[in-house]
Amino acid sequence: MEDLFSLMPKPKRDTPLADRMRPRSLDEFIGQTHLVGKGRLLRRAIEADRLGSSIFYGPPGCGKTSLASVIASRTSSAFVKMNAVTSGVADVRVVIEEARRRLDSSGAGTILLLDECHRWSKAQSDSVLPALEEGIVRFIGSTTENPLISMTPAIVSRCRIFHFMPIGEEDIARGMLAALSDAERGLGHLDIRCDQDALAHLAHTAGGDVRSALNALELAALTTDPCADGSIHITLAIAEESIQKPALYVDETLYYDMLSAFCKSLRGSDSDAALAWFARLVYSGCDPWLIVRRVIAHASEDVGLANPNAMLTAAAAATALQHVGMPEAKLPIGQAIITVCESPKSNSVVCAIDAAYADAEKGDFGAVPVALRDTSYKGSARLTDERGESPGVNYKYPHNYPGHWIEQEYMPSGLENRVYYTPSGQGAEASIRKKKSPRPD
Repeated sequence: MEDLFSLMPKPKRDTPLADRMRPRSLDEFIGQTHLVGKGRLLRRAIEADRLGSSIFYGPPGCGKTSLASVIASRTSSAFVKMNAVTSGVADVRVVIEEARRRLDSSGAGTILLLDECHRWSKAQSDSVLPALEEGIVRFIGSTTENPLISMTPAIVSRCRIFHFMPIGEEDIARGMLAALSDAERGLGHLDIRCDQDALAHLAHTAGGDVRSALNALELAALTTDPCADGSIHITLAIAEESIQKPALYVDETLYYDMLSAFCKSLRGSDSDAALAWFARLVYSGCDPWLIVRRVIAHASEDVGLANPNAMLTAAAAATALQHVGMPEAKLPIGQAIITVCESPKSNSVVCAIDAAYADAEKGDFGAVPVALRDTSYKGSARLTDERGESPGVNYKYPHNYPGHWIEQEYMPSGLENRVYYTPSGQGAEASIRKKKSPRPD
């Protein structure tokens, strides 16, 4: 647990540059203009010290904790910081009791900042609810997970959600330039020349995370040998060594959003988009088997008999993944993805099976037509129904008739006129549509 002063320690040279450069005011805050730009609701609430219980939701390095530190510097309330991973119900009760005494004795309020708030259990959430309702504390949660999915609804319903976005490259570059010129907190005490392309590379590769860019800039500055004149020259090559390739941050919400986008791209016949989402999912650690299973499912759900080869290609991709493994299997998987995307589309198979299942779930199972009943056991002819007919009587063997087809009733009793499968007329299914009606004599 931390109070206002531990939340905002005096910056030291041995602390990371990103921590030293945390904004001290709203004017120094980088990005999120849709939230803290001039005249915006969140900015007005902070400036008036009227911010109610809130949840700051967004990816790492987008300024959630930095904005909390700005709030701590402006508020007249006590500011207490906790981490959901290390704090339990007992810690929450201590904070609430102190907040209650503070309110009773001086009328001062308390703001509770909870980092990683999605990690709070239901018991921890329930422990703070009465204090929120009574106005004893104001809650600010900071999370990288979608609070509507990951947090207790009772807490979410009492908070306003502010969605933080990844920081733009221009804003990240502006933050790095500020660090290069700040002699007190940043790198301004060093004579650093940073090439424009090096700065642009750091801003781009950071992937919206200003913390990553600042720490990479510091690494480049502290590990580069000075020139003859004592200056430090950061080139593009040095910048490329100082920052890792972009790390695709994927929380549970983004994971399912990307998977949804992949599936919709398959259905929407956009092979470029489907390949883009496939690559991102695999790059972020998604099990390729999940991708293959979805491709197989969509080969039936969205292509079906319009191109039966799509299912064969999808199944072949699964076989390749099983026997060859990644990364080689990305080629047959990609081939299957493109095949599903570029195939003519038909959802007649899924419509047919869904309709059949719906009738089965009703439970009104009609009798099996006598002509279709099993005759493989000895003595089947001795069994008769109420009309005196034995199993298999009057069954017409289709191959004995012209065109290898003869009209007879195959549907369960009561469903004689039900139609499940209606060919769409797309691709190869067009020939099935012609064959289904009328049937040959």
